[in-house]
Amino acid sequence: MTSGFTVFDTPLGACGLAWRDGVITGTALPGSSPASTRAFLTRRFPDAVEAAPPPEIQAAVERITELLSGGHPDLSRLPLALDDLPEFNRRAYEAALRIPPGKTKTYGDLAHELGLPGAAQAVGQAMGNNPFPIIVPCHRVLAAGGKHGGFSAPGGVETKRRMLVIEGALPDEPTLF
Repeated sequence: MTSGFTVFDTPLGACGLAWRDGVITGTALPGSSPASTRAFLTRRFPDAVEAAPPPEIQAAVERITELLSGGHPDLSRLPLALDDLPEFNRRAYEAALRIPPGKTKTYGDLAHELGLPGAAQAVGQAMGNNPFPIIVPCHRVLAAGGKHGGFSAPGGVETKRRMLVIEGALPDEPTLF
């Protein structure tokens, strides 16, 4: 098995992507610096080595960069390592993958789509444990009433807001949450 990771520049900062045998095993939203993103990936994927991505992974890097530059590429078909995840989380991520750029849904909306209308909190926990932020667009999932809810990535809710502004789901204006 070949495991690797790469750190790449985007308008939000240095993001990261890890893979094994051409399948994405995780992503990293930008930390405070490229070095912090690299350190995060090294901790999370200790068997992976920093390397030039193979073509299918490079295509993912390009689509992520396009998305964070204001484009609307389809990330939903990128090869993700979903098999080892809990079934509920996998189903929640598959539902989130259907939310297009520029749109949002609530945790409750996704719970209903899963046929579990009382599971909004469980959906929120799954999104908080998302190993593929950006690709699985947990930033497009909001709390009831359109409130932003939490965001476990570096920068927290402000990063979530910035991503939604870039995608056109929110107006570009300073807001207190």
